[in-house]
Amino acid sequence: MSELISVLDTVADRLVVPGYSKWGYRLRRRSWSDLEPGALHGTRAVVTGAGSGIGEATALGLARLGADVVLAVRDERKGEAARAGIVAAVPGATVLVRHCDVSSLESVRRFAAEIDRVDVLVHNAGVLPQERTVTAEGHELTFATHVLGPLLMTDLLRPLLAASADPRVVLVSSGGMYTQRLRADDPEYREGTYKGATAYARTKRMQVTLVPLLTERYAADGIAVHGMHPGWADTPGVAGSLPGFHRLTGAFLRTAEEGADTVVWLAATEPAPRAGRFWHDRRERPTHLLPGTAEEDVAAFWRYCAAAADLR
Repeated sequence: MSELISVLDTVADRLVVPGYSKWGYRLRRRSWSDLEPGALHGTRAVVTGAGSGIGEATALGLARLGADVVLAVRDERKGEAARAGIVAAVPGATVLVRHCDVSSLESVRRFAAEIDRVDVLVHNAGVLPQERTVTAEGHELTFATHVLGPLLMTDLLRPLLAASADPRVVLVSSGGMYTQRLRADDPEYREGTYKGATAYARTKRMQVTLVPLLTERYAADGIAVHGMHPGWADTPGVAGSLPGFHRLTGAFLRTAEEGADTVVWLAATEPAPRAGRFWHDRRERPTHLLPGTAEEDVAAFWRYCAAAADLR
């Protein structure tokens, strides 16, 4: 029976709609065990983009398991609203709001300097601009938000993570990354006609490429790095950035909590999942499905990112 379930799960995943929708999640969860109550008691979790959607749902899930949570947000008003909702749902939870614009390397540096402890780091902040936008530091916005900011933040918090008994880092990618190959030749989308959805998918592919690279970089520190995608979830970001997609798929969309489930699971489950892998609905998934998306020149990609993020 377990083999049959595994086959059905794989088929649903490859067909996309059954696997990424709320039906895929609700079918799979029947075979899952609940996470241990208090599994994260005594830990500190940092979640970026935690003012709404999957970030807020992730922070709530981590708080329910006993973690103290830092909401790293660009809009502090949204952060405070999210904090109020989490504390109402989990009385006694310790939830802090800190400003951080992940697209700004300077903002990331200021944020990291304020953090004194971290056991779990979730990179969830995301953007999907319709036009090519450049940050004050000269980087394309989606690349800065999804790649450079998380890369720099993780490196700056490396000593604190290394001091944790079980440090875990999760990059929240997207199933859309399957449609794109790694563009090491044009990481900042300077060539061709800019399309926001393409930029988003490209940078989500880059996040998945970073997972094994960071796993190797931090192996000596015992820091486990994971990648995941949440499927299709009904969030304010999807509704605002992809209204056509939201309209067409509304009946299929998961809740934000369902989308966040695997993030929380990666942060809390024991024994710890294998580091350096890509996950969806609590199962390891392949990183390539379509011809022509195989990774090319990962070394050049890493050199560019490391230099742009000013890694030491």
